[in-house]
Amino acid sequence: MDRRDIHVLAAGTVLPGPPVDNAELTRRFSMPPVWEEWIDTFVGTRRRHLATDLETGQVRWSLADMGEAAASRALQTAGLRAGDIDLMVLSTASPDLLMPATVNVVADRLGVDGVPTYQLQSGCCGALQALELARTMLSAGGRRTALVVGAESCAKHLDLTVEVAGLPASEQINGVLFGDGAGAVVLGTDPLPGTPVLRGVTQRLVGLGREPGQLVEWFGRADRHTDRQAVREDYKAIEESVPPMACEVLDELLDELDWKETDVDFLLPPQLGGRMTERIVAGLDLPGATEVSLVADIGNTGNAAPWFQLEQALSRMREGDRAVGIAVESSKWIKAGFALEVC
Repeated sequence: MDRRDIHVLAAGTVLPGPPVDNAELTRRFSMPPVWEEWIDTFVGTRRRHLATDLETGQVRWSLADMGEAAASRALQTAGLRAGDIDLMVLSTASPDLLMPATVNVVADRLGVDGVPTYQLQSGCCGALQALELARTMLSAGGRRTALVVGAESCAKHLDLTVEVAGLPASEQINGVLFGDGAGAVVLGTDPLPGTPVLRGVTQRLVGLGREPGQLVEWFGRADRHTDRQAVREDYKAIEESVPPMACEVLDELLDELDWKETDVDFLLPPQLGGRMTERIVAGLDLPGATEVSLVADIGNTGNAAPWFQLEQALSRMREGDRAVGIAVESSKWIKAGFALEVC
């Protein structure tokens, strides 16, 4: 049976609060000027947006707030209403609560009801896992429109009372790499003029026998005073593993679709950090493709990152254009990718 074409009808995104630059982070956490230089030189991320106010500690945006705003924008751009949605998937590594699932809070706010809803807990590959799930369910028939949301609220892990200088480097780097935000994409079996077709989605766990590259603890009320490190990032392992994994994803997608490197017009690379993304793009070696990256200006927004990139790409793609997006997750080593073509 032939797979039905699934079209990307629209995308929408939202960033919470004003941008926070490296100078502000350095001042807020009483770090020496060399720390700011380290972020600029080693990480290459200039700004990020945070759902928590750094001065007061007040949470200005919940994950549900951001998810609702991004989804509303995507639906508005697609010219659709809540009643048009047949399926909803949300991916995140930082839900508001264990229960109720944030996807159902967002659905309730949007007015979505009576449809299947799913929440996937994952890191940087979660958005593409959600994309694959939605695509599979739409392709099976019986449903026409899916809403896929990716959101992250990493600021909840920031302890504004902690002495940052005393933290291990593997924890400090998380505070400068990540930013908060949400993105949403609307998929449909009925095309809108000029909308691209989702040509392929792939995602695979490749972490058998490997230590995690990132670890985020779940601390409950009973153990919140534990001495265990809450967040750890093995950046050396990430530097070694992520660029070749990104190349593997690209090769697999091109082989599956019988595309050449010269067929790719837009590249949406992994958004780990400014410097790391530069290395990845150089290794992918697609000189004819236009890179779509935002990580240096908004930080690594995890599950939201692909939808920020996609929103920009959609505004620039024209008939005949092809795009490839790649994501790599270091938590237990997952690689993923997707391909679009405007017919």
